[in-house]
Amino acid sequence: MPAGVYVHIPFCKSRCSYCDFATEVYRNAAAVERYVNALYREIDNVGRYALTDVRASAIDTIYFGGGTPSLLKPKQIGQILEAVKSTFTVSDGVEITLEMNPATVSADDLAEWRSLGVNRASFGVQTFNDSHLKLLARGHDANDARHTYKLLRATGFENISFDLIAGLPGQTIEDWNRNLDEAVAMEPEHLSLYLLEIHEGTPLAEQVRSGRRPIPEDDLAAEMYELMIDRLEGAGYEQYEISNFAKPGSESRHNTKYWRLDPVYGFGVSAHSFDGVERYSNERDTAQYVRRMEISGNAEADRETIDMASEFVFLGLRLNAGIDLTSFRDRFGVDLEREHSSEFDRFREAGLVEITENSLRLTRKGMLFSNEVFQAFVRERITSSASAS
Repeated sequence: MPAGVYVHIPFCKSRCSYCDFATEVYRNAAAVERYVNALYREIDNVGRYALTDVRASAIDTIYFGGGTPSLLKPKQIGQILEAVKSTFTVSDGVEITLEMNPATVSADDLAEWRSLGVNRASFGVQTFNDSHLKLLARGHDANDARHTYKLLRATGFENISFDLIAGLPGQTIEDWNRNLDEAVAMEPEHLSLYLLEIHEGTPLAEQVRSGRRPIPEDDLAAEMYELMIDRLEGAGYEQYEISNFAKPGSESRHNTKYWRLDPVYGFGVSAHSFDGVERYSNERDTAQYVRRMEISGNAEADRETIDMASEFVFLGLRLNAGIDLTSFRDRFGVDLEREHSSEFDRFREAGLVEITENSLRLTRKGMLFSNEVFQAFVRERITSSASAS
């Protein structure tokens, strides 16, 4: 099946208060160039030394994530794309996504990226409320987001996605409704709407712990989640995953690969890969990643053979379409409903899952309590007669 390529660019203008990703503040062009050179070497090494099935894999998505990939020069993006194309067979009609933050792009840069084949833009709005943007330490204001969107349209981008976060400290239902109103009025092709997660070790976690910021209320966050589903469905968006909505035909092809357990090859600091059997990841510290690539050409930090059946369940349940039980039985040799009838009965009684037309899927309530469902399958570990298939 076609695979995807993920390229991690860790640099940001500033670090957001809630961020738990492998990122660092952009300091100088020389450090960025050194990192990009390490990326070239890693991608080239896959072509030289990896298994032949990796080199022969057809790639139909390329995703630049971060961090803020739009801080790279168009020339650097172009060189990375050329390295990918020299290693993999890139399909016609490849989806190439570039993440960007408002106030980090110009019309000239956008035009150059378009000429390189970048055909999908994903940028972090998070909220149209300036006081909440300051809380998040985003480094832009709402007008920057509006201006970036206009620039994207003016330079020919016809597939635009942006992110919004619900459940921010101090955020009201009226605040969230205004965010949704503005998002719908702008009419991007895709929206990713997340409930805030507070990660230990982040500035926001410390602010909440010390009492300087109010703890987001679960009931209010749940109300916001229900509101966003109703509001976006009424505006013609289809919810195809717990946090993702798209106009028909505009789903993120790349991100869907993760939920369907398709192969994705990751490059860069902290990047994760899955080749169909094993999952492996790179060194999480940028300086260490660059140093290891320069010395040995390998920055791998962890590798594991995954329980394919279990992961297929809890990842597939993130999708609105759910899991086709017949296909699951054919692939893994397990009758999921029969083997886990007690779990299904418990979740159905609680209104968290439903089975319709041979598909197991989460209900709307189940999406709010999805972690409870996922943990049950991870905890039990599904016994598969084809776990290495």
